[in-house]
Amino acid sequence: MAFCTGLIVANIYYCQPLVILIAKDFNLTETDAGKITYLTQIGYALGLFLLVPLGDMFERKKQILIITGLAIFALLVAALSHTFFILEVASILIGTCSIVPQLILPLAANLSTDENRGANIGMIMSGLLVGILASRAVSGSIGFWLGWRAVYYIAAAICGLLIFLMAKRFPQSYPAFKGTYKELMRSMFGYIKTQPALRETSIINFLAFAIISAFWTTMVLFLANPPFSFQTLQIGLFGIAGAAGALAAPLVGKLSDGNNPRKNLMIGFILQIISIALFYFTGNNLYLFVIGIILIDIGQQAIHVTNQTRIYTLIPEARNRLNTIFMSVSFIGASCGSALGLWLWGQGGWALFCYGMTGIIILNILIYQFHGRKKVTNQ
Repeated sequence: MAFCTGLIVANIYYCQPLVILIAKDFNLTETDAGKITYLTQIGYALGLFLLVPLGDMFERKKQILIITGLAIFALLVAALSHTFFILEVASILIGTCSIVPQLILPLAANLSTDENRGANIGMIMSGLLVGILASRAVSGSIGFWLGWRAVYYIAAAICGLLIFLMAKRFPQSYPAFKGTYKELMRSMFGYIKTQPALRETSIINFLAFAIISAFWTTMVLFLANPPFSFQTLQIGLFGIAGAAGALAAPLVGKLSDGNNPRKNLMIGFILQIISIALFYFTGNNLYLFVIGIILIDIGQQAIHVTNQTRIYTLIPEARNRLNTIFMSVSFIGASCGSALGLWLWGQGGWALFCYGMTGIIILNILIYQFHGRKKVTNQ
């Protein structure tokens, strides 16, 4: 499950190091070409909202295989696109059809006991995060040597192989929900009203995803310009540093099985602040930059894995719907973060980007403290 999750979620992030190559191919500015990064994330949010809830209504394995097949189609459309508009549409479709990891995670949660659920989610999240971060290194290298279209062709071939693997290895899972799709969707809004922990985790994740997405989108422009002036191949290799940080996910998952998982959130916020400080003072020092990448990704895992483990303990029979709300809000945050990062870069370069991200982290800490005091008051 961790292996398949990592390779499928990579579809969303292959485009980030390719922005420079795509801009040259379609004769666009790098900022305009960067639109595909947040369009893909918008598509992912749409897929989360519309398709993931069906996992509580239909057999999950069959749904996973069908949606992976649709992802192959979307990737081939992107590879064959001869106008940027077609690539934009394909990017939305790629995002929409890459929600399979969010079907795998509830499946894993259902198969787990209460004692090892956090550890298992952490293990799968480790595969997911390695896929996210390594995808940038892989796409940067392939794009440099074979062109950006080859990345999408190879991604389609990988998904084709995964269909056979998942059909052979994944267990079947039959949900308990017997109502209609309309009733299914209506019930989600009821959970938003009645589950304060769901509201807190979703808001915190919205801002955390905005930060990490803004960084990985804007970083490409930062490294492509002086004083570094790196090429796509070199920029993509920085994803390896993030992948190293992803190895902390299983540990975070185990810690999330404890009595007070919220404490992990503050650890994540502190690591994010340290990483932004390192990015701000980087100058020509790539060592500080690499350390910052590792820390920001560990901080992201501390926040995300903790929050995801918390929501899976709320209503077992509604895990897909809870995950839909949680991840839809998270990826809306990611798309907003990518757009904000590009805007901050255009307005004031890397320094303004760092100021903006610091403001978001402080806002997240204030939200965390507010919900913590509210919980104590209610008790």
